Amino acid sequence: MSVDAERTSLAEPYSRSSRPWLTSLAVAGLACATVATAAQGSGQFHWWAVFILIPTALIAASGGPLLARGGGRAFAGYMLACVGAMGFAVGALLMFGVMGRGWPLLVVLPCLAVAGTYGWRAAHPLARGLHRAVALLALTGALLGLTLQLLRVDLIDLETGWWGAFLMLAGAIVLGNAGELTRHRMPYRLQAITLLVGPAVIAFLLGLRFLRGW
Repeated sequence: MSVDAERTSLAEPYSRSSRPWLTSLAVAGLACATVATAAQGSGQFHWWAVFILIPTALIAASGGPLLARGGGRAFAGYMLACVGAMGFAVGALLMFGVMGRGWPLLVVLPCLAVAGTYGWRAAHPLARGLHRAVALLALTGALLGLTLQLLRVDLIDLETGWWGAFLMLAGAIVLGNAGELTRHRMPYRLQAITLLVGPAVIAFLLGLRFLRGW
């Protein structure tokens, strides 16, 4: 009885640690099978893209267990998952033969990867403010990439200078984060705010100029 109980207690941690790996590998396999099946059904199947699709899916899958563990390994897991997902997207676009129309997705995905770190809070107010600004700027980049994708597939038709709106949004984000830094008492606060306000105002005015066609 005691031997069986000891075996059970040893097997339980092993099963708990292997479950995230099995889940990640199952998701990676399902994603590869789905993309390959859809590409074959569309009549645009480029089989050689499998050599990009499968390795990148495995790279993304290796990040899942590290994310599940949390702690210091979560960042490494997040990086692996993001890099693998971006490579998988390249493989999927090549397999469907739509790289010419789908390349804006390669702008969206890296920006979303950076924007996804928004919830990670640094201890120092200055580092936290700068990180928040970078994450929100990345989200702006993702919106820009999405707009480019809609233009590539002819779902929208915008006038010349439309991208000035995104430049204005980026300037407003940086300016807002500079204003938020005024709430904190810390060394070099004035210098940090000045370094943020200057480029933010220039970016906003340039975006307004391009948008209005001045």
